[in-house]
Amino acid sequence: MRAISVIATVLNEAEDIDGLVSSLVRQTLAPAEIIVVDGGSTDGTWERLQASALAYANLKAIQDPSCSLKESPGPIARGRNVAIAAASSEVIACADAGCVYGPDWLSRLTEPILNGHAEYALGGSCLDADEQTTWDIASAPFFGIKLDPDQETKSCTARSMAFRKGLWQRVGGFPETSLTEDSLFDQRVRAIVQPAFPERAKAHYRPRHTLKTAIRDLGRYATLDGVMDIRRGRLFRNLARCLAEMLVVALLTRTFIPLVCVLVLEIYFAFRLDWKSFPGKTSVRRLSARLFFSLIVPWLVTWNHIMGALTKTNQPNRQNVPS
Repeated sequence: MRAISVIATVLNEAEDIDGLVSSLVRQTLAPAEIIVVDGGSTDGTWERLQASALAYANLKAIQDPSCSLKESPGPIARGRNVAIAAASSEVIACADAGCVYGPDWLSRLTEPILNGHAEYALGGSCLDADEQTTWDIASAPFFGIKLDPDQETKSCTARSMAFRKGLWQRVGGFPETSLTEDSLFDQRVRAIVQPAFPERAKAHYRPRHTLKTAIRDLGRYATLDGVMDIRRGRLFRNLARCLAEMLVVALLTRTFIPLVCVLVLEIYFAFRLDWKSFPGKTSVRRLSARLFFSLIVPWLVTWNHIMGALTKTNQPNRQNVPS
């Protein structure tokens, strides 16, 4: 039995919904159904989904206003759970708005599950080669996004994730208590089974970041980590970098050697994850943007993580801001 249901949840994604749907319906391994749950869009997303459902027999559009921050503390999780509950297949693949998918994405992602080698598979995400901004490239590794679809990935993202429906049921579905649904789901699943990491099964992500939006989103994710008390190791690593930079400044009147050492380390931190695939090794603009963003990351992560831990207040994304 090779039936697969692809699911996604959207809210006010009119700019991206057509690209998502068109890439999913053109998979070489045709999904039995594509279920997209809309949380009550007001920008034309729902109307576009309805039109697509008339054009594609295997596309099922569901509108559920409870899948929004007005109705649920975890609207994305709720949308995924609604979609999965409506799915008829035993194998579920998760996709996301803001992404497009290569024609062999579904076959590659689900292969370890269909051949019986795994119950859970993670494909990761990479920047879409056709739409990259300078700040997309500068911020990519700090969001767990690869620059090259061939890069190895071990990170969790529901932009490209597959599992057996029974496994989803065993862990109680995506947790609807927060906006960190994929990380918490991943934690619960890995306590039971180990994921497979199929090659070239990445979502091609189009964040379209400016410096302002990259800072906003990284701060929001760090706040959520603090709220949920997760990724403490990441907090401590970034706190150590902040303390080192403060110490260097304090020592400047005596010696410049610590400053040189810290700058060398910061250059290493900025490019260590993806230098081989960095698309701008001779571009002063791209190199300086990456280094600048890397330098502000420890301060951004540390401050927002601590504030999240103290206030226990989620920062919703732009689509889920209640009116």
